[in-house]
Amino acid sequence: MRRHAGKDDSSAVAQEQPGTPSANKVFSSEINISTKGDLDILDITSSLESLVHDSGIQEGMACVFIGGSTGAITTMEFEPGVVGDIRAALQRLAPRGADYQHHLKWNDGNGHSHVRAAILGPSVTIPIREGQLPLGTWQQVVFIELDVRPRNRKLMVNIVGTQ
Repeated sequence: MRRHAGKDDSSAVAQEQPGTPSANKVFSSEINISTKGDLDILDITSSLESLVHDSGIQEGMACVFIGGSTGAITTMEFEPGVVGDIRAALQRLAPRGADYQHHLKWNDGNGHSHVRAAILGPSVTIPIREGQLPLGTWQQVVFIELDVRPRNRKLMVNIVGTQ
């Protein structure tokens, strides 16, 4: 087992999986981010690409996951128009001012955050081909903060494949 230092104050662990001539390698790391709160959308593509490069994996899969129930990870075209459209769509889908059983029980004002996160999902998995993420020309990997307050988030990254 080797420990690697990654970008964004992250650390990584690589493990060789024995048993086959072209054994799979598992590379684990983190991307640490700070958000501004409700509907802050951050492009994490370059951080993920750096970790794929650091892993040395040429063919495999990269998975990014947020542990928590008020954040989401997806792909989109990260430009101001689409960012605004996503924010407006989420407001229509799960309005901030609506009544939510979660808020009625906990009085924390973030019932809409939990609903939005459940709809969007906590992770994405992307293939790795020839050491690259084969994203579309206008496709980026993003984290969407759905909680009502600024947060420090730790995104977990697992990269699995062959070198």
